[in-house]
Amino acid sequence: MSGEALHPIDPLILSQTRASFSLLVLLALLAGRRGWQRIKMPTPDLVRCLVLGVLGVAASNYFYYVAIQRTSVAIAIIVQYTAPVWVLLYVVARGQQKLTLQKVAGVGVAITGIALTIGIVGARASSPLRLDTYGFIAALLASFSFAFYNVGGHRILTRHDRWRVLVWTLISASVFWLFVNPPWKVIAAHYAPAQWGFLFIFSMISVLGSFSLYFLGLQYLEPTRAVIASCLEPVFSILLAAALLGEGVRPIQTVGIVLVLSAIVIVQLPGRGRVDQQQVIVDPME
Repeated sequence: MSGEALHPIDPLILSQTRASFSLLVLLALLAGRRGWQRIKMPTPDLVRCLVLGVLGVAASNYFYYVAIQRTSVAIAIIVQYTAPVWVLLYVVARGQQKLTLQKVAGVGVAITGIALTIGIVGARASSPLRLDTYGFIAALLASFSFAFYNVGGHRILTRHDRWRVLVWTLISASVFWLFVNPPWKVIAAHYAPAQWGFLFIFSMISVLGSFSLYFLGLQYLEPTRAVIASCLEPVFSILLAAALLGEGVRPIQTVGIVLVLSAIVIVQLPGRGRVDQQQVIVDPME
C-alpha cells in the first residue's frame, strides 16, 4: 500500500546488504575473464583476507551503524575516527615505524578537525549529544575494526591486486552475515521495493566504489597515512550537505575542515632521514 509506513532498516540488514550486493556485482564483473584465475591466492593470504572480511569490514560497518542508532552520528564518527591513534600505536609497538612528532601532530590535528567539523565542539545546547554506554562501546569497536583493516589490508595489498583482496573480504563478510542473519529472516522483514532499491544503490556507492578506491590507496600508502586521509569522509559529508541540501557551514566547521586538510598534508610530508618505503609489488589483473 502506498500509504503504508515503511519498516525502519535495521543496522544489521544495512551492513549485510552492503557486503552481499557488492559481492554479487563484483563477481559478475570478474566472472567473464579467466574466472578462478583472477581471484585465487595462496592459502595463508586467503585466510588473512577471510579474517579481514569478518573482523575488519563486517565488524566496522555493523558497530558503526549500531553506534549511530544508539548515540548520534557525531559521536559515532568521532569515536570511529580515533582509529588513526590505534594504527599509530600499533605500527610503533611493532617497530614498523618510529613515533615522530610529525605523525603525532597529524593524528592529533585530524581528530581535532573532525570534532570541529561534526559539531562535537561548539555544539548548541538545544541539541545535546546522546551518550549511551552500549552505543559508545559499539563506536569504539568500530574504530578498532577500522584500524585493523587498515593495517591488515595494507599488508595483503602489498602482495596482491586490490580486486583479489576485495573479492575475498566481501565473500568472508557476506558468508558471515548469512550465519548471523539467514535469508529467511531478511525476507521476513518485508522491506518495500523502494527500500531494496536504496540498499542496492547504497551498496554500490558506499562499498564497491569506495572500498575499491580505498584499497587502491592502501597499496601505496602506509596505514597511518591512509587512515588519516580517510578522515576526509566527514568533511565531504558536510560539504555535500551544503551543496545539495542547502545546509550552511558554520565558521567552526570551516576551521575543522582546514585542520583535517592540514593533517593530511602533515603526514604526507617526507620526514627527516626518511628511508624510502619498500616498493609495492602487486600482481596486475588484465
